[in-house]
Amino acid sequence: QLKGKDAELLARAGAAGVTHILATGTSLLASELALAFARTHARVWATAGVHPHDAKHWTPHSAAQFEPLWADERVVAVGECGLDYNRMFSPMHDQRAAFEAQIAAAVRLGKPLFLHCRDAFDDFHAMLRDAAAAGAHGVVHCFTERPAQAEAFLALGFDIGVTGWVTDETRGSALRDAVRVIPAERLHLETDAPYLRPKNAGKTRPYNEPALLPFVARVVAELKGMEVAALSSQATANSLRLFR
Repeated sequence: QLKGKDAELLARAGAAGVTHILATGTSLLASELALAFARTHARVWATAGVHPHDAKHWTPHSAAQFEPLWADERVVAVGECGLDYNRMFSPMHDQRAAFEAQIAAAVRLGKPLFLHCRDAFDDFHAMLRDAAAAGAHGVVHCFTERPAQAEAFLALGFDIGVTGWVTDETRGSALRDAVRVIPAERLHLETDAPYLRPKNAGKTRPYNEPALLPFVARVVAELKGMEVAALSSQATANSLRLFR
């Protein structure tokens, strides 16, 4: 959240028709803050996990530290976790170790994974293939890649999350092609706020926020050849199903 703007952001989200918000945990502290925020706002839930950027901080004791968070009913997913070989803020072996531990926790708890993959498809897919065989499920958050990669994740039983990246006709061309082949019942709409502000949202504010989710829905609906209301209703149902 943007400090001091919680009430304002939530009010605008409600006015825009956003009924559920997921506060994403990316480290132990961020996960604790996300859960605290969710506990004080009825329309907010949280995830708890370690982002690949922070994987170098994962230790043999980390899973035990996360257990109380993962056990909380307001925490609906394990993550954001996965692999990121683009910026390499954490070494590959640390990323894989943290990811493997979080996959194991999600399988044991029966909670979905909130997943991150950037420039790491081969390793990520291999780990997810083994995870799916063990019963893992979840959503590949902020997917930006080609149709073939989307289809590979779908074949393993994982859903796809689409952000405002889809509104960028230049950088988002691969994603736009992928959206056309992703079944509507496997799509989730996201903002990734405060990042990835939709290109079609005008210039009212410089940052992204939950209230801008309808701008993502409009483009996805157009690409799917659906009415916006129908696409939005389906995406909402998908997220309610996955995150229970």
